[in-house]
Amino acid sequence: MKSKIVVQEQEITIIEDDYISLTDMVKNIDNGLVLIEKWLRNKNTIEFIGIWEEIYNRNFNSPEFEGIKNEAGLNRFSLSVKMWISKTNAIGIIAKAGRYGGTYAHKDIAFEFASWISPKFKLFLIKEFQRLKNDDIEKQKLGWDIKRTIVKMNYHIHTDAIKNNLIPPNIAKNKINFIYASEADLLNLALFGTTAKQWQDENLDKKGNMRDYATVEQLVVLANLESLNAEFIKQQLLPKQRVERLNEIAIEQLEIMLSYSKKLKGNE
Repeated sequence: MKSKIVVQEQEITIIEDDYISLTDMVKNIDNGLVLIEKWLRNKNTIEFIGIWEEIYNRNFNSPEFEGIKNEAGLNRFSLSVKMWISKTNAIGIIAKAGRYGGTYAHKDIAFEFASWISPKFKLFLIKEFQRLKNDDIEKQKLGWDIKRTIVKMNYHIHTDAIKNNLIPPNIAKNKINFIYASEADLLNLALFGTTAKQWQDENLDKKGNMRDYATVEQLVVLANLESLNAEFIKQQLLPKQRVERLNEIAIEQLEIMLSYSKKLKGNE
């Protein structure tokens, strides 16, 4: 996934996992690329990004980092982004080729680099980055709300099928509710692997129900399962047959959706 923000009239690219383009930051500065390497050779910079790697990178080569840190400041010392990555297995700074090529750094490190450029630039960068994150949250929330609405609409299709095919005439009201709840739990078992009561017993600190904490992918599949279960009910399939079939479909659809989402992110 790729996004753009504008900081002091400078367009800056952000790629997935919150990596910000250092190359874009210095695009309008004379010898900007040299500035990146000059910043990287600074002893304070090396110490900061080394500590970051030790916190977040289990494969970080700490002994090599210590050697680099000890040499920093000497006249003969030199260090490029590629050298830093190859020697230490660093992940906080990356060099990308291709259409959106350049040097990128995780936001924690990118904000430090922004301070090197200008404290004012850093503040505007943080402000625009946070605005982008807030916009993303709102978009995700909107998408989740739409999927939840679809599920609710399909729920009426589902309950109508129950009413027309499973509920005998003149049945007591409390027993009608039990039938609806049983069918809802049939879907819960097929998708989430647990009943509503079991989920509530295991999540006493959470409000609502398991569907309120579902992912967008799960909600899409749930909407599909509700429609399918309505058809299975009309076909007079037994509950055991329906839950087994719906579970197979849920697993298949989730695997396809997650695989497709991963592929999309890889292409962006």
